[in-house]
Amino acid sequence: MKLSKAGIKNARIKETDPNYPVQDILLQSGQLSQYSSGIYGYNNVPLKVKQNIERIIKEELEKKDCIEVELPTLQPRNIWEESGRWDKYIREGTMLTVKSRKGEFGLAPTAEEAIVDFARQQISSHKKLPTIYYQIGEKYRDELRNRGCLLRGKSFLMMDAYSFNKGEEDLQQSYDIIKDAYMNIFKRLGLEVIPVAAVSGAIGGNKSEEFMVLSELGEDSVLIDEESKKGFNVEVLERPDYKEYLKNEYGIEDISKLKKKKAIELGHIFQLGTKYSDAMKANYVNEKGQEVPFYMGCYGIGVSRTLATIYEKSLIRDERNNSGISLPVSIAPYLLQVIASDEEKQKRAEALYEVLKDHGINSILDDRKEGSLGSKIRDCQILGTPYLGILGNRTKEGEIEVQISATRESKVIKVAQLVAILKKLDDNRKKNPNAKLEDYWNIGEKKLDNNSIELDDEIEI
Repeated sequence: MKLSKAGIKNARIKETDPNYPVQDILLQSGQLSQYSSGIYGYNNVPLKVKQNIERIIKEELEKKDCIEVELPTLQPRNIWEESGRWDKYIREGTMLTVKSRKGEFGLAPTAEEAIVDFARQQISSHKKLPTIYYQIGEKYRDELRNRGCLLRGKSFLMMDAYSFNKGEEDLQQSYDIIKDAYMNIFKRLGLEVIPVAAVSGAIGGNKSEEFMVLSELGEDSVLIDEESKKGFNVEVLERPDYKEYLKNEYGIEDISKLKKKKAIELGHIFQLGTKYSDAMKANYVNEKGQEVPFYMGCYGIGVSRTLATIYEKSLIRDERNNSGISLPVSIAPYLLQVIASDEEKQKRAEALYEVLKDHGINSILDDRKEGSLGSKIRDCQILGTPYLGILGNRTKEGEIEVQISATRESKVIKVAQLVAILKKLDDNRKKNPNAKLEDYWNIGEKKLDNNSIELDDEIEI
């Protein structure tokens, strides 16, 4: 990406929101655009980070043989009346509605009704069970209190999956499959999540778990055993049978030693049973030739909320202020940003940018004519690029200074060496979410993990 085309503001960030500093940086620098309270547009970098999160979610769900579908976000009133939830969602002010000459429609706050209507058209026999459908799409909720930019908005991106099963045992297996997929997803995203017992709320069902990241930014409070990592949302205590619920479903008996922590909920999984299939008469023919209702599970990940959480955890702090962002290598859309100190070195920067493109490595070229070298370095830190390539006073022809954005550590290396390092890093980060460029400094010695690496000696910039 050429920075002159991206519409990024050359902003000198001085003060940021103390609660959500990184999202404030995104807004000040033009990487997020606010249209109204809780409604945002994405510029190139956060959009591509979001797409990388989606890619990881899809890869892990498809490893589990989940089937991707797409459901309408504009949903007819009648399917919500079948489930009995239309009046409830309207009364509570949750659903945004649209009236037309053809009837009344709701903008989907969730998708249970739509997926049940979809499945009863697709699945008629036990031979097709179990089946897990999933989609990633926009949801809409008329939140009274939008908070934390992307953490809680009126419009937000969500992955929602639904399992259709023959019975409780079948449902438990699907539930466990998705739970395992979630742990793999969040691990690849570099997020340490804790599954905790939860209440099912408006979705319903007998059992549910939330996937929490401990953070002072969180709206939820959880009680956690720091050794076993078992815990529950404090809302569970509102259940009259909370002791039996925690013991029978989660094996938690003694809550006296649990510690209260703030947390952000990134995912939620539910065992719905036959709540929706009963209400909407969604049946299949079992082995005995009888029509019986599906047992369902429901599973969600807040994609835009996960994006916001990753960004807030990527803050670079120095002694004076919140100075920038360094995105995780595992999902950074651009590994390197290239800048030059003068016109002659700018030509070398442009040549390097083309070489990186030829090698399939996404990078950012700061091709803007205005701005000092110092201001361009600050912009790199604002964009969140993990590494900065500087063609400046410290570098001779054929060399480049590579700076690690998070630590400011830097090293002068050969351009050919940098290209080889980035190629190896780009290949490895898909398998190893903790891969870092600095692990490969010695690639110039043509060794990496005891494997020979051939440098392209023809690269001379």
